[in-house]
Amino acid sequence: MNTPTASFQPDRPKRLIMHGITKQYPGCLANDSIDIDIGVGEIHALLGENGAGKSTLMKIIYGVVKPDAGEITWEGDKIRIKDPAHARKLGVGMVFQHFSLFETLTVTENIALALGDEAKDMKALAEKIRTVSAHYGMALNPERYVNSLSVGERQRVEIVRCLVQDIRLLILDEPTSVLTPQEVDTLFVTLRRLAEEGCSILFISHKLNEVKALCHRATVLRAGRVSGACLPSEEDASSMARMMVGDETPINMDYDKVQGEDIFLQIRGLSRISEDPFGVDLKNINLDVHAGEIVGIAGVAGNGQEELLAALSGEDIIKNHDAIHFPCGPVGNLSPDKRRGKGLAFVPEERLGRGAVPDMSLKDNALLTGFLTGLIKNGMIDHESTESFAKKIIKKFKVKTPNSGTHAKSLSGGNLQKFIIGREIMQNPRLLIAAHPTWGVDIGAATAIHQALIELRDNGAAILIVSEDIDELFQISDRLCAVCDGALSPIKAAPDTTVEEVGRWMAGIFDADVCDAQALETQSVSAQATAGAVQTH
Repeated sequence: MNTPTASFQPDRPKRLIMHGITKQYPGCLANDSIDIDIGVGEIHALLGENGAGKSTLMKIIYGVVKPDAGEITWEGDKIRIKDPAHARKLGVGMVFQHFSLFETLTVTENIALALGDEAKDMKALAEKIRTVSAHYGMALNPERYVNSLSVGERQRVEIVRCLVQDIRLLILDEPTSVLTPQEVDTLFVTLRRLAEEGCSILFISHKLNEVKALCHRATVLRAGRVSGACLPSEEDASSMARMMVGDETPINMDYDKVQGEDIFLQIRGLSRISEDPFGVDLKNINLDVHAGEIVGIAGVAGNGQEELLAALSGEDIIKNHDAIHFPCGPVGNLSPDKRRGKGLAFVPEERLGRGAVPDMSLKDNALLTGFLTGLIKNGMIDHESTESFAKKIIKKFKVKTPNSGTHAKSLSGGNLQKFIIGREIMQNPRLLIAAHPTWGVDIGAATAIHQALIELRDNGAAILIVSEDIDELFQISDRLCAVCDGALSPIKAAPDTTVEEVGRWMAGIFDADVCDAQALETQSVSAQATAGAVQTH
């Protein structure tokens, strides 16, 4: 990731020019006269906080949404992008943050679905997939079924699906959020090669250090308008963040590391065979989480996090009830509400459907898990207290919404995430288990959530965070470990480990001796190569 991207050439031809792009939704001006251009072979970052208008703009480029006003010029010609099929025909490819692959189909079959009539010869397509993926350093076996691929490999399928077409502009939405550090490095090598060959790339990310390392230029959106532009190589993460959120929002906070007190959550020998044919079995999980500390669990999605969270929250009842203990005793046989009654609060992976009911108001969603905090009296809902609780969440966590009567589904993903985690934190739990607490939120909101977590920790709560964001885990965790294929790595104090070591844990390399042996082998090969080069010359 640290390899600098070639410097930007301002005189390069423009592939895409958008001028005066405006899109109005009821009660929301999503895009307000936006101007942006992307050069041939340019890697261009699109930055902005939640609700800034990034999603709407990229959907307009991909033909999912039609603008109300403005002009689009593609390779010198003014056009109207009718739909995604038209966009793909022009050479626009898009990789969404959430993959759209069929797990029971092969790589070739998944890519064929996107090509339609162009994929008549499956054998030729499979060979093209091999050639293209190898050329860009993303080698894929066309015959493998998607359910057998890692998350990083699935992302390769999404990207190669675009590359086997005549791709001219590739749009990537938060592409590194599901990758290990090593996979991020590989992805960046691929993107740089694409750019060198003339492909333009629109890169949407909240990870500003990655933007600085990769992108030629950046356009910053704020409240639906362009608030600034910069050359990332000449900025730092803080200055780019200021363009996004303004000077009044605190960013980049550093937090003291602490040692916990008494054990609150004790996990011993937790094993479980997944009932999902594509799920992951838990393998002898052992972990303690102390009162007054934050423990972070890193891992690439699909390695057992979902199964572990279900076991800890009570969604899945564990046969070995003694595997999970609170101070009150074993809780493996208790339902979610019983566990909440003993001090648990929980933020699930999935916002809509798990964290909140889409068609219910924020007020009613506050009641769903906050009912134990005095919102129900004599078997009746105290509507005034429930309304007050919802308003406090909205105010403290700066949730952008007209009022507490707004349906959950009408909020942006980042704002709904703020509401859900705020609802759990404001119940002052003794144990908070949170999956991806700042997933999809901008840097200002992430800082506010981190501060709330640290405050909860300092008030004596035990906190377990499951996240794919290693930078976040190092920032707020007192101790760290990782999960891979249902097994848990060793756990270390955050200052005593490194991003590289956690990356190895995420890849399933837990044994330090194995890592040392691999390092020695690499050094030996390097030394032999050097000696050979010296002899040759």
